[in-house]
Amino acid sequence: MNNIGLSLLANAYSGFSPAVNMAAASCSFNGQEVPCSPAFVGGIFALFGVVWILDLALMILMIVGMWKVYSKAGKPGWASLIPVYNLVVMLEIIGKPVWWVILAFIPFVNVVVGVIVAYHLAKAFGKGIGYAVGLIFLSFIFFPILGFGKAVYTGVATPATPNEA
Repeated sequence: MNNIGLSLLANAYSGFSPAVNMAAASCSFNGQEVPCSPAFVGGIFALFGVVWILDLALMILMIVGMWKVYSKAGKPGWASLIPVYNLVVMLEIIGKPVWWVILAFIPFVNVVVGVIVAYHLAKAFGKGIGYAVGLIFLSFIFFPILGFGKAVYTGVATPATPNEA
């Protein structure tokens, strides 16, 4: 059988036999067709493994950082692990009403609420707008810095009443 016959046969049976499918398969690398060798496929899996390990490390760093931030604010650290409850506790830390949790489930509004929460969290720890921007865009770095750094929870700034002014 010639090469054209083998190619047609491989394409016809590619859905039925994984071995034939692997022999007929080709991969695209930098816009060029290359054979899908086991080493190539293994390299792709190794790359995904490295990305997965880095992602896991960043998640652990973020979890530990948030745990420390909650602890510094006088709240239980484990509260940072429970999905909706962590937002309730965060709203208590920054002095916002708990009903804002509902806003977190409304598309586009949740982004605005997230920015406001980040700003007030930075403010509650004596930080400025720059730190709030860091919490928004690089939270996996800024939460651990906030938790392990020298920042002290100052509480929520209450506005002065007319009698006090």
